[in-house]
Amino acid sequence: MIQRRDFDQSLEELRQLLQKMGRHVENTLSESISALQNLDEAKARAIIEKDIELNEMEEEVMDLGARLIVTQQPVAKDLRRIIVAFKISSDLERMGDLAIDISKVTLRLKGEALIKPLVDIPKMAELANEMVQESLQSYLDENTDLAYKMAKDDDEIDHLYSQIIRDLYTYMTAHPESLHQAIHLTLVGRYIERIADHATNIGESTVYLVTGHRPDLNV
Repeated sequence: MIQRRDFDQSLEELRQLLQKMGRHVENTLSESISALQNLDEAKARAIIEKDIELNEMEEEVMDLGARLIVTQQPVAKDLRRIIVAFKISSDLERMGDLAIDISKVTLRLKGEALIKPLVDIPKMAELANEMVQESLQSYLDENTDLAYKMAKDDDEIDHLYSQIIRDLYTYMTAHPESLHQAIHLTLVGRYIERIADHATNIGESTVYLVTGHRPDLNV
């Protein structure tokens, strides 16, 4: 009984670590978009410097999960809980890297003014952050309905990304001198689109945790 209680406490620690990683990703994405909107080089550098924090949290998840597998030899759903924690931490770490990439774009645009006000990119980022929140909530609650919602949200992200590409292509055609910045803004849209894909992966992991089968929500 004591051993089971200790195991459950360790699983809860894994859940809390993943929540902490999720909050870090959300904050990094929001701050990176803010730095881009204002072309704030100092803010972008500060965001990049914090990247190590997320990597350290992922290592904590991996170390704790590995220790549980070795010492507790979990089976069935208990084993899936740990495997899913590994997968989710990997997805969150990659999201963090992508959010950092947005700050790196801000640095590459040093000395420039934005060719046009950013509208769809912040909208995409806001929706992506909602997906991060909801995907983690689906995992915490083992809510497969919320997990499947990721597919619908991802479609909306894809639609916005397509709109960004069309708008920037039109602008580049009329203003060839904007090519450098337009390409980088297209990359920002791609980074956000990939963050949404990783949130969808978390939804898939939730379904796998609950059912033992992994669906493909990125279609």
